[in-house]
Amino acid sequence: MGKVDLTGRDFLTLKDFTSEEIEYLIDYAKELKDKKKKGERVDNYRGQNVALIFEKTSTRTRCSFEVAAHDLGMGSTYLDPKSSQIGKKESIADTARVLSGMFDGIEYRGFGQEIVEELAKYSKVPVWNGLTDEYHPTQMIADMLTIKEKFGKLKGIKLVYMGDARFNMGNSLMIACSKLGMDFVACTNKDYFPEKELVDLCLEYCKESGATVTLTEDVKVGTKDADVIYTDVWVSMGEPDNIWEERIKALLPYQVNKEAMSNAKQAAIFMHCLPAYHDLKTEVGREVFEKFGLSEIEVTNEVFESEQSVVFEEAENRMHSIKAIMAATLKPSV
Repeated sequence: MGKVDLTGRDFLTLKDFTSEEIEYLIDYAKELKDKKKKGERVDNYRGQNVALIFEKTSTRTRCSFEVAAHDLGMGSTYLDPKSSQIGKKESIADTARVLSGMFDGIEYRGFGQEIVEELAKYSKVPVWNGLTDEYHPTQMIADMLTIKEKFGKLKGIKLVYMGDARFNMGNSLMIACSKLGMDFVACTNKDYFPEKELVDLCLEYCKESGATVTLTEDVKVGTKDADVIYTDVWVSMGEPDNIWEERIKALLPYQVNKEAMSNAKQAAIFMHCLPAYHDLKTEVGREVFEKFGLSEIEVTNEVFESEQSVVFEEAENRMHSIKAIMAATLKPSV
């Protein structure tokens, strides 16, 4: 693959990137991961600084950006929901103009996609989407890297997403798969299918890549011969607790369990962007158990802890992928 130049680009959604550019970031993440394992330094961004805006907190995303920035030789400033005045005392546009005068890059993790889009519009430096309600593009590079490490390829891989496919994870996986020649299946209650407009757009991507997009309510049909079975929590951060009853009723048939994994290929892997409610060792897990009697929610502990589960390798790859995204979009200082 030839050199791809992404210097100065924002990273807001994979809709903005070609398949070649996405593949470049995946391969670059692998290259940086290998260098990290060998102890090779890549700190040629010394003297640069990045702002990390978190309206929604996160363990993996924050740690990934901070460690990646440190490895690249950069400083990072974390702005939590209480530290930032974005959209409260200061407009998004003004925030972008202030921060881009001080920092070399800005990460945003929060709510509507329109917020990160507006930040990028008014920023003089690259803006990276750490997660919005609609998209989670940094997770996609990590996920595709993990799949490629396991299977040696992406094209032709069948990925099945089970659960609520209407928001950032379902949307982003469908976009990534359709651009990279993979077969994407949303296996869930029809009320939780991705929006038709995005499905139609992804079907256009499929014409070029050879991918397929399938929406099904049938677990046996959906998981048949899958290479990857993927799920996420059923209630996202910021949603009211009373949604749990509705989601459990609609999505419990789409819990990833031994039966679903057994219907996939023998070499199939299980993926989850974390955190996962697979036991009673979390506050949310205990609350759901007390109200609904479920000790496991979107995935059983048996699957989560199985040899097919690659969730912690996937989590580590967040850091390597975010490092690649920052390094690819910033100009080295050394």
